[in-house]
Amino acid sequence: MPAAPSRSSRPAPRPCRAVRLAAAVAVCLPAVSGCVQRRMTIRTNPPGALVYVDDYQIGTTPVSHDFVYYGTRKIRIVKDGYETLTVRQPIPAPWYEYFPLDFVTENLVPWEIRDERVVDLAMQPAAAVPPEFIVSRAEQARRAAGSLPPPAPPVPAGQPAIPTPLLPAPPAAPPALVLPPPAPGTPMPAVP
Repeated sequence: MPAAPSRSSRPAPRPCRAVRLAAAVAVCLPAVSGCVQRRMTIRTNPPGALVYVDDYQIGTTPVSHDFVYYGTRKIRIVKDGYETLTVRQPIPAPWYEYFPLDFVTENLVPWEIRDERVVDLAMQPAAAVPPEFIVSRAEQARRAAGSLPPPAPPVPAGQPAIPTPLLPAPPAAPPALVLPPPAPGTPMPAVP
């Protein structure tokens, strides 16, 4: 009777084709994985305004900025001579970014998908406020507070302005002593 072959002498079983194919796909998948590139460009009229997105400064317009998440962004635009503009800009997700398609577009599509958004904003010139209006508002606030001294008279042209020190408020008068009225028939004391 011939001896049975030992386990060590048997040839190793060959993996089936499906396993080899799965291994090849797993190795090649990172090389062909998809990607979504999201970019937001902010332009203003006039250009050259400072831009804050979600309270982070990103530059002056026109400016482009990469982002990761869709949703509503707080955009604040600041420029000298113009009113500061703050807007809540919605950035909705495209159809391919909804579940379960987002997994496919982010990981399996073998090319890059670019999602570019452009936000155009118009700025309004700042309203010119006359200096007399600002001074009158300050004097109204001073009178309403009641604790500051009256404003100093205007200084003639050519003379240096001397600041007036703020004086502390005068001490409050002591409360008056009120005596109860004397009982009827009681003689009044003499005043010296």
